[in-house]
Amino acid sequence: MAKLPKALLALGLVLYASSAQAFCGFYVAKADTKLFNKASKVVLVRDDGRTVVTMASDYQGDPKEFAMVVPVPSVIERKQVNVATPDLLDHLDAYSAPRVVEYFDGDPCNPMPTKQRSASGVNLSKLGLGVGKIAAKNGVTVEAEYTVGEYDIVVLSAKESDGLSTWLKQNGYKLPKGAGPILSGYIKRKMKFFVAKVNLKEKAKAGLTYLRPLQVAFESSRFDLPIRLGTLNADGPQELFVFALTKKGRVEPSNYRSAKIATGDNVPVYVKDEFPAFYRAMFDQQVKKDAMKAVYLEYAWDMGWCDPCAADPLTPSELRKLGVFWLPKGEDSLRGSGPKVFLTRLHLRYDAKSFPEDLLFQVTSDTNNFQGRYVLQHPWTGAMECPAADGYKKSLVQRFEKEAQTLAALTGWEITGIRRKMKLKTPQEDGKASWIDELWKD
Repeated sequence: MAKLPKALLALGLVLYASSAQAFCGFYVAKADTKLFNKASKVVLVRDDGRTVVTMASDYQGDPKEFAMVVPVPSVIERKQVNVATPDLLDHLDAYSAPRVVEYFDGDPCNPMPTKQRSASGVNLSKLGLGVGKIAAKNGVTVEAEYTVGEYDIVVLSAKESDGLSTWLKQNGYKLPKGAGPILSGYIKRKMKFFVAKVNLKEKAKAGLTYLRPLQVAFESSRFDLPIRLGTLNADGPQELFVFALTKKGRVEPSNYRSAKIATGDNVPVYVKDEFPAFYRAMFDQQVKKDAMKAVYLEYAWDMGWCDPCAADPLTPSELRKLGVFWLPKGEDSLRGSGPKVFLTRLHLRYDAKSFPEDLLFQVTSDTNNFQGRYVLQHPWTGAMECPAADGYKKSLVQRFEKEAQTLAALTGWEITGIRRKMKLKTPQEDGKASWIDELWKD
């Protein structure tokens, strides 16, 4: 095996690569994970001490230089490992992503219920290690090794961190500075180490141009996600999206503060065309306010329904492929009195200083719905000749200014620039025609 010259964080877990509330309205845009750089996605299926983890990588480098090391609670056997397709995680992401919705004012001269319209919107097997073989000088035991899909996997146990570090280095892994103490903590807890590399022949045979997500199933009383190793060589803060699927209700961190992302605010209609920039700026503001020490709730909902649906809910078949083991085969709908699946979407930005411990989670009985959504309220632009028209126009002035102030508070953007984009008069422009003045002119 060639020496790996450098390790880079590729997954918010511990993935390394060398080299380099119900409402009506219409969904029009979403803030999916693609809006963020250095973003990793992990799906956690959890019930009664059993966990299935699906780990997705956005690694773009040479696959022969890809490696992943994950602390696990027990020896992982071949039948406990699977590969998934990226579209499953993409669908889950699209379904749960924060979004904007839009409403349209009715004719103030003919008041009716508000009418809404939609908008377009390596190969380790060749090392000859042998299962159970002990490297005496290192105190490392190879507990299992096998190939799953395009991955060669070895499961290790170790007596002390120096020995494990030595073994990994001798077998082509370059560990980041500071790995020893963290590895030692996992070893003291008697954890094993799940190591995966890409089998280039298997990858070529399958005709794959990407790395599929790896899935690992195990039993443990501890519901956690190890992220500490991944912070050692990270080039700045990382983004992590956790999608948790449970029977009972919402998942929340038990060792870090949980916060809900800002939601339900009316913002200027032009945000529709700048939604990615808006959501990034808004998330940056919340992270800054909380000193990057909170885990944010972006979505919580029973997957049997949605209101509105940013994407179609996942089917029972798709959920089973993600590891939702309590759904019986043949189940074709999540509606009704059958098994439930509750989705929690969490988002955090983290580094070694702000998140010095692994993430610990707890499953709650809270099934209240929550989603990050932002409202665009379009004014009436048709003809109107009635006593109510003047009052309506005046109310728009107040409404638009409030939207501008809200947007500035959410994003940190300059209020003057926001007003200019909305074509509102600023104090310096008093006397000039505003957008509202021109709105109903032929």
